[in-house]
Amino acid sequence: MNNLFSILHNTPLFQEGTIEFYKPLKPLTSYKIGGPAEALFCPKDEDHLKEALIFLSKNKISASLIGGGTNILVSDKGFKGVLISLKNLNKIEIIGESENKVFVRAGAGVLTDKLTKWAVGKAFSGLECFGGLPGSVGGAVFMNARCYDVSISDRLKLVKYILADDDKTEFAEYKYNPSDWDYKVSPFQQNPVSTEITKNRKIVLSAVFTLTHGIKEEIAVKTEEKVQDRISKGHFKEPSAGSTFKNNRAFGLPSGKLIEDAGLKGLCEGGAQVAPWHGNFIINKHDASASDIKTLIEKVQKMVKDKTGFLLEPEVIFAGDWG
Repeated sequence: MNNLFSILHNTPLFQEGTIEFYKPLKPLTSYKIGGPAEALFCPKDEDHLKEALIFLSKNKISASLIGGGTNILVSDKGFKGVLISLKNLNKIEIIGESENKVFVRAGAGVLTDKLTKWAVGKAFSGLECFGGLPGSVGGAVFMNARCYDVSISDRLKLVKYILADDDKTEFAEYKYNPSDWDYKVSPFQQNPVSTEITKNRKIVLSAVFTLTHGIKEEIAVKTEEKVQDRISKGHFKEPSAGSTFKNNRAFGLPSGKLIEDAGLKGLCEGGAQVAPWHGNFIINKHDASASDIKTLIEKVQKMVKDKTGFLLEPEVIFAGDWG
């Protein structure tokens, strides 16, 4: 850390934004779990991010990305190197209209729930299903968030991103092509899905959504219905990352049902627990460690596979230093 501190602390580039060293990450994640970031950096704008990425690459300093902190499990050791937050890319704007359609650009750092509330206020329809969804727009696009049978890509027109490619790092635009997307899959993911910024990583900067004009009161009611449904299903009862496993629609049963049928609701590992009210939520019940959560995820995978022959695929991203 001392070497990283001396490099970044004495580089004017990193004083223009916000940089914090040995930053606790528990308050920044929905799991309320994880070790610190060796350095947490918030660039002030897109150009600042580009300069920082080039500098980090040239100096061989590892970098990772964090969005709203809602779909990740940060290791107990935290992050080595620089963890980059795009929270300052938080602008929402109307960029055009065509007949009944309206095109809205939202920065990667905009909270998804804030965007849905903004759309309600403007009487724009199309995002009602995402009411109450935690996380950021950048994360929702990256993961191709899906709620109530609607994927974020269903509303997508184009994405501005930055291609991390050493000194050739540059901005680019992606025009929506349905063949690039699938259930919880986007063209911005790497294999395996990771928070690490590696060469040729496409970092989402903003997204343009196609919405329609509607009746404000009706849009508000539909959006609030989704918020209340999340509350009634216990999404926010205890710290969690929401759905722990992806649903495999080809298999025929939701992951939560498979876990419930295996008798695993309430199963504990240290301070982690399979939520008694929802099989696909693994919660931080009693000051759990990241290792508790990960071990319980693996235990659930094994027990469901032993019973059904089907291996559950985690939706949660294991982030940070797990070595």
